[in-house]
Amino acid sequence: MAMPRSMTSRRRWGAWALTGGMAPVALLWLAPLYLMVIFATLPDYAIFSPELPLTPGGNFWENLAFLDDTASFGRAMLNSIGIATVSAVLSLMLTSMAGYAFARFRFVGKQATFSLLVATLTVPYAVVIIPQYVLVARDLGLSNTWIAVIVPPLFNSIGVLFMRQTFLSLPQELLDAARIDGAREGRIFFTIALPLVRPSMAALAIILFLASWNNYLWPLLVATQPGARTAPVALGSLIGLNVVPWGALMTGAMLLTLPMLVVFIFLQRYFVAGITAGAVK
Repeated sequence: MAMPRSMTSRRRWGAWALTGGMAPVALLWLAPLYLMVIFATLPDYAIFSPELPLTPGGNFWENLAFLDDTASFGRAMLNSIGIATVSAVLSLMLTSMAGYAFARFRFVGKQATFSLLVATLTVPYAVVIIPQYVLVARDLGLSNTWIAVIVPPLFNSIGVLFMRQTFLSLPQELLDAARIDGAREGRIFFTIALPLVRPSMAALAIILFLASWNNYLWPLLVATQPGARTAPVALGSLIGLNVVPWGALMTGAMLLTLPMLVVFIFLQRYFVAGITAGAVK
């Protein structure tokens, strides 16, 4: 049944009004990002000039060279890309397997284990970081290695809960039919369950990648050598007691923002689908 023309017109005008109202909010949100890009191309004295600079300068390459010479930022960026990618992939697989087990298997102590998992969400990270550092750095001697940065934060309780709810939404009849056909549990998980929850996995992958990419405190403790630093730690090392190279800092902040934008742009469709999965039955 076709909608009345008056109702269609009202909806169109409502959409235009909503867009017009949200446009200033979007510009307000984008203003700091725009200023960050502008400041990355300016020398320090121009950033603190009486007039707010709104056009790019010509000091970007000088800021970038200073950033790389002072903090080995190129090496730190490669470390961050590798660590965030490996961490996201491994954590995604661990959380998916744990979520599938909690959603579809029956085993002794399941309820107690799940309650313990939920209870870990209430424990502040500051409580466990010192024993974790002592174990990794002193007892195992893994300081300044990728293993020290990647392995301790791998298990993500929120990711397990998210994937558990996702796998609970799958029809049990489909999995039972695969078992009747003789498929083993590993094949069911990798060839049936995982492909059905790809949007949710993409959403979780973005969250895990960004969490590892932005992680500062743990890499600061276990990656102290310049060659082992991640990009946030290398950027933080520029902040001194007397002199702060603001142009170089803005250049590094801009470079740190780019990978996050690229990841979100390429996986945006899956991210939105994964976040809204289950909202509509």
